[in-house]
Amino acid sequence: MPGFPTAESVRLHQVFLPGKLSYDSWADLEPWFRQLNERTITSVEELETWLRDLSELESALHEELAWRYIRSTCNTADEQAEQAYDFFVSEIEPQTAPWFQKLNEKLAASALTKELDEKKYFVYLREVKKDIALYREGNIPLFTKIDQLSQQYGKIAGAHTIEHDGKELTMPQAAALFRSNDPAIRKTGFEKVWKRRGADRVQLDELFSELAEVRHQVALNCGFDNFRDYSFAALGRFDYTKEDCFSFHEAIAEHVVPLVDELYAARKRKLGVTTLRPWDKEVDPEGKPPLAPFHGGKELLDKAFRVFEKLNPAWKNSLQLMNAMGHFDLDSRKNKAPGGYNYSLPISGAPFIFMNAADAHNDVITLVHEAGHAFHSFRMNDLPLYAMKNPPSEVCELASMAMELITMDAWDEFYPNEDDLLRAKRDQLEKVIAGLSWIATVDAFQHWLYENPGHSFEEREKAWLRISGRFESKLIDWTGYEDVKSFSWQKQLHIFEVPFYYIEYGMAQLGAVALWREYRNNPETAIRNYENALKLGYSRTIGEIYAAAGIKFDFSGPYVSELMAFVKKELKSLA
Repeated sequence: MPGFPTAESVRLHQVFLPGKLSYDSWADLEPWFRQLNERTITSVEELETWLRDLSELESALHEELAWRYIRSTCNTADEQAEQAYDFFVSEIEPQTAPWFQKLNEKLAASALTKELDEKKYFVYLREVKKDIALYREGNIPLFTKIDQLSQQYGKIAGAHTIEHDGKELTMPQAAALFRSNDPAIRKTGFEKVWKRRGADRVQLDELFSELAEVRHQVALNCGFDNFRDYSFAALGRFDYTKEDCFSFHEAIAEHVVPLVDELYAARKRKLGVTTLRPWDKEVDPEGKPPLAPFHGGKELLDKAFRVFEKLNPAWKNSLQLMNAMGHFDLDSRKNKAPGGYNYSLPISGAPFIFMNAADAHNDVITLVHEAGHAFHSFRMNDLPLYAMKNPPSEVCELASMAMELITMDAWDEFYPNEDDLLRAKRDQLEKVIAGLSWIATVDAFQHWLYENPGHSFEEREKAWLRISGRFESKLIDWTGYEDVKSFSWQKQLHIFEVPFYYIEYGMAQLGAVALWREYRNNPETAIRNYENALKLGYSRTIGEIYAAAGIKFDFSGPYVSELMAFVKKELKSLA
């Protein structure tokens, strides 16, 4: 993507829909669906035109929903934004579902479909057949209810703040307390954060139980025993099974957890403490002050521009275009939903990045991670169909997690001091190791949640403690805070908002390490392979996309062991 992109150059050229489509009522949208359904198609060329027109309609609907979601998460107290989002998911989306089913059936029934280029359309048609098989009219109101309930998590969590030293702090801002060299401040911060979260503990338990009940009914309506089995089908997990996930969990328990133990043993030794407490995991173990890479979202972005210019000027240019278009909301504030995301905007052609920056090193990681997603969005602009611009998470997270590692050699823009730079790199590699442990915990817990429909709050907590105990280092001492640990799963928004979207981080993390290993040997080749993989979108299978990146789609025990040995070696070189 050479040169500087412009808003006009990345915008989708619309030929089917008017430049400005009304979303005020379903009556404004239905004629476009009807036109597609009633169109006579007599040749492969006409069928491909029909597919592009359908894609344009899908893109327009996606973008409208995206903006409504973005506005509602940027300010969870904005009732008008919340109502606009709720209107779309309750009044528009339920109406579109039957029509998309009709259009899918029209495509599947056409004799001309068999004449389409098999290589070009294989993945797309595979998804269409899956969608047809899973469609149930009775699930439409259930999906609406799930969307509405999921939105409540962000509203509840977005209102969480604590008071410290006379200041009101959001949860991302409060995280700075865990990096204090004063153990009393760390402990106080931990207690205040979890006391605030605990105030909504029952409400979030009840919210999740309601979500789980509705999701279970969706699965039953489609003939599945549980929502986990339904999710594997709905997510299009054609390339691996639940049993493969269980094997991945085992590989992490065998090859990663011992490394986490080593890291925490070293941390405990350096801190000079007899026990390592849950609030001791973020502080610098050598007593150095917290890393201070930037101050404020503007400086974070300016420094990120310089990082990406060193690696690939086209990446910097893409981010600058997003900035010029107002497609960033970076700083943490009250009534802003938690977390961070990159939301693709297929009509505008330039995505939106949302995060909660609080002047911490983790914010640097979040931005480069979301930037990886953004580059992916840009590289997919040239693909002919909307569906091809929606790769599965195993691919999307490879784009973002690889960027966390590839950018490390350019972090001197954030850390001109060599010692700080080494600390930042060590922190990143340690989080690669510890992150896999957490990923296995969350994924294994989700399997249990949906394998056991109708479970009680108490059973849920016991399962969480048992599963987290399998993957968490035994060196962390929770004495006196066992109750906090029992509901600590509630901090993971994916469990509420995007179920089963988590194991992909683990798979992509392995791919990212493998890509970074190649980058260490041959940067130009690694970046070229990375770009080649991104531009495929979802026009090829996951295995083919990983192969284009020059790596394997593999999460077996031996591969986990091999890559963790490489990370451990690199970590040792930074000592």
